[in-house]
Amino acid sequence: MRPRFRVTRSVIPNLFTAMNLFAGFLSIINASQQNYQYAAWLIIIAAIFDALDGAVARLTKSSSELGVELDSLSDAVSFGAAPAFLIYKTYLNSYETIGVLIAASLVLAGGFRLARFNVQLVGFDKSFFTGLPIPISALTISSFILSYYEVPKGFASPYSEIIIPLVLLLSLLMVSRIKYDTIPKPTKKDLKENPILFLLIVAGIIAAIVTEGRAIFFIFVLFILFGIFRYILSLFIRRT
Repeated sequence: MRPRFRVTRSVIPNLFTAMNLFAGFLSIINASQQNYQYAAWLIIIAAIFDALDGAVARLTKSSSELGVELDSLSDAVSFGAAPAFLIYKTYLNSYETIGVLIAASLVLAGGFRLARFNVQLVGFDKSFFTGLPIPISALTISSFILSYYEVPKGFASPYSEIIIPLVLLLSLLMVSRIKYDTIPKPTKKDLKENPILFLLIVAGIIAAIVTEGRAIFFIFVLFILFGIFRYILSLFIRRT
């Protein structure tokens, strides 16, 4: 008697993860065809699928080690290779070999960041991340391109001058020991525990709508700088 094909609940969140991977692949294709705005939006779409697969896994109670590994592999493409290739095509290619190495730092640091996350993972929910999460790095690059890249001019000054420092900073933060909070879940418990954070998220969404998306890049920058400031403050408190 043939064994029946069995579909488990974990298939559902894994489908969202697969769409994350597919969106990252499409982003690379569009970047290679000089459709840079579409490529940036596809990275954002990949991030939406990345958030949905975790939410669906919690709702269906179908978190699995396979899902964790698949998620990391997808993130390496969508949030490592795709934004690295995008920033290389839009700006860093003018630096030839040095530009390749700078762009590659996003892929290499992101890969180490994901590997460390998998090794240190205990359970499937975390209250914080060690090092800047790779989706935040990718979304920072994407929002920067959507806001300040113009066809066919490219990046105007002074925005072009901050690209290399920005890429190197994001790479260093991903492999750092700086802690970054996870986004709270829309539950009554998290709302009571993090009311200020929820208000800041709502304020950020309103600012993004009012500024037609241009504020999104600065929202990510503030999030990144807050983690750095808190880390420096904690070091100062320990010493004193």
